[in-house]
Amino acid sequence: MTDPRLTLEKRIDAELCGLDADFCLYADDLRGHTVLRGGDEPFESASTIKIYVLGCLYARAAAGKASLDAPLTYRAEDYVDGSGMIRALGVGAVLRAKDAATLMIICSDNIATNMLIAYLGLAEINEFIKSIGCTGTTLHRALRSDTWGEPLGTITPRDMGRFFVLLAKGALVSPEASAEMRQIFRQQHYNTMLAGNLPPYYTDAEESGADEDMIYTASKSGSMDACRNDGGLVHTPYGDYVLVMLCKNFANKLEVTDHPAMVYGGKVSRLLFDQYLALEGSFVLGE
Repeated sequence: MTDPRLTLEKRIDAELCGLDADFCLYADDLRGHTVLRGGDEPFESASTIKIYVLGCLYARAAAGKASLDAPLTYRAEDYVDGSGMIRALGVGAVLRAKDAATLMIICSDNIATNMLIAYLGLAEINEFIKSIGCTGTTLHRALRSDTWGEPLGTITPRDMGRFFVLLAKGALVSPEASAEMRQIFRQQHYNTMLAGNLPPYYTDAEESGADEDMIYTASKSGSMDACRNDGGLVHTPYGDYVLVMLCKNFANKLEVTDHPAMVYGGKVSRLLFDQYLALEGSFVLGE
């Protein structure tokens, strides 16, 4: 018989008891069991809002209102500092919309994000967000170097989780679009909170020789002074599960890999990973 003092939620709370910050999460084993800790708490999105820009591109392409192959030109007004690689190409560089979107996700390219916001339209992106049921999420503006102190987007753990649940089920735009977006999210370079404590034998399959399709993450992170966020799906031999972790109100504003949000988030991620594998594809014993 299970001990009611050791529920999954209480074990997560125990892991987080030493973290001096607000840490919220949404987890879904896609078998009918969810774990919520402040699931509807609003957070600064930082770069996690970029998942919806990608989704909007595929949705509008499916509707014939955009094209994945559309040539997008890097304009001077698209420039913004921070993460990314397109700035190295210089103003005037031309990329396909899908290529810009890939860079926006895998290395969180800010210039690529601005190029796509200009192409798709801010109102259209927010319309897409609401159309998939993410009612607590909004993209407020394009990215600008002189407005880092202003909110970029608002997001909730439940909303970000909903996006990845739809992706995992092949229901984000279409099965084909979901599969393509999953492959983009798999190439994510910044996933310390979600994947940092998972066994490196699986997460670094290129070096270990493990089957790269056995266990992997498909995710998007984001960080600003106001937050450290990470979320996506974790694929295992028993299926996928979704985990989103958002953290705010911490003292340490430095962008370091051992930031408390990363350390504690990694612990929570590993706890859920071990539970899911031990129960062969569920968060709950015997269900």
